[in-house]
Amino acid sequence: MNKGLFGTDGIRGLANKYPITPEVMLNVGRAVVSTIQTDSDKKRIIIGKDTRVSCGMIESAIASGICSINGDAYLAGVMPTPGIAFLTASGGFDAGVVISASHNPYYDNGIKIFNNKGFKLSDEMEKQIEDKVIDYVSSDNKLIYNDIGNVKIVENPDFNYLDFLKQTPENGFSLNGLKIIIDCSNGATSYVAPKLFKQLGAEVETLFASPDGKNINKQCGSQHTETLQKIVLEKHAHLGLAFDGDGDRLIAVDENGQTITGDQILAVCAKYLKDQGKLVNNTVVSTIMSNVGLHQALKKMDINHVITDVGDRYVLEQMIKTNAIIGGEDSGHMIFLDHHTSGDGIFTGLRLIQVMQDTGQRLSELVKIMKVFPQVLMNINVRKKTDIDRIPEVTDTIKKVESCLKDQGRVLVRYSGTQPICRVMVEGPDKALTQKYCRDIADVVSEVIGIQ
Repeated sequence: MNKGLFGTDGIRGLANKYPITPEVMLNVGRAVVSTIQTDSDKKRIIIGKDTRVSCGMIESAIASGICSINGDAYLAGVMPTPGIAFLTASGGFDAGVVISASHNPYYDNGIKIFNNKGFKLSDEMEKQIEDKVIDYVSSDNKLIYNDIGNVKIVENPDFNYLDFLKQTPENGFSLNGLKIIIDCSNGATSYVAPKLFKQLGAEVETLFASPDGKNINKQCGSQHTETLQKIVLEKHAHLGLAFDGDGDRLIAVDENGQTITGDQILAVCAKYLKDQGKLVNNTVVSTIMSNVGLHQALKKMDINHVITDVGDRYVLEQMIKTNAIIGGEDSGHMIFLDHHTSGDGIFTGLRLIQVMQDTGQRLSELVKIMKVFPQVLMNINVRKKTDIDRIPEVTDTIKKVESCLKDQGRVLVRYSGTQPICRVMVEGPDKALTQKYCRDIADVVSEVIGIQ
């Protein structure tokens, strides 16, 4: 075990290959119990999962690890990531574990860990767990415990989570008269999302809510909205909502079939909160991947804009530091800290609908407050993650592109925190030029460090 387990969002990789193996997951279960510090004499860990075929294998391994060190594992079954975050805090659990690889294909998997307050762990806490896993691997045969914990099933885990969602925004609201199309990505929202929107009175048509273990995120969900766009238009719906595999992201579709990004949702909700006098500290937090248009929109609204590294956990850290109540990512992670500790696609959808109802405006009208600059993102598979600043061929090309763009765009080149991929993102004044600039940089990255 000579490389770090944790990336930008938990542990992630190819299922049944290091580190997503039963052996490692067994020791992760042990490490969570022995690392989490609470007042409980016996640690209670709740485990949720998405719909991947490998989730059962990983769930069993983690639960076994928890029990082997005298913790109790509570199995919640298929639940969105934010649902487990909520249940961890509200149910008095010492920690929560979600088995998911989010928007990745079915053959990937991973875990995310929450503390007893429902927040993702700090870098320091993840490092402690990682060190414990290494220690357990090296001393596995010496582990002897007289006490063994139990595996327990959480009864009706969605009840309290749905009740929480129905009571927010403030005091709940009705969706009577709204026609909504939801895309559940064949993932963790497949059961709870249709139930919620129907209970709130909406006319609902559900897409991609028949998981088979291998169809999660497959040409559906927040990264593939083409079908949702088509159905919204065909059914004359008020809007469409697309979740990702574990339900912590939302990408919307307006009544005209146009995709609405996370940055646009962030701008709409920020304006609404400011107009209501509820934008605490007049601050919005987003990441370096945010569109130039968001920067400009927030500046025009005289809203402070704090920028973080990629990852909703870093957004959350800055929100806490700056006393902000709203932050998110262009990919659709949105955190409303006055209500929730985690990004939640369903909750974000409810907030967006609340803005539509309270303002009497269609979604296409609301998003006019932000101009979206054309953005092109290219992913290059790499054989190694060499520091970009130490690759002169790449840095020279980036400087040339930035010189051409001036203040009409930007360039961002970074490695994925969970995959051997270099992401090249360029924003510019028009699509064709942006595409060309992005290709110029991507070609150089591929030539120097790409997999040939």
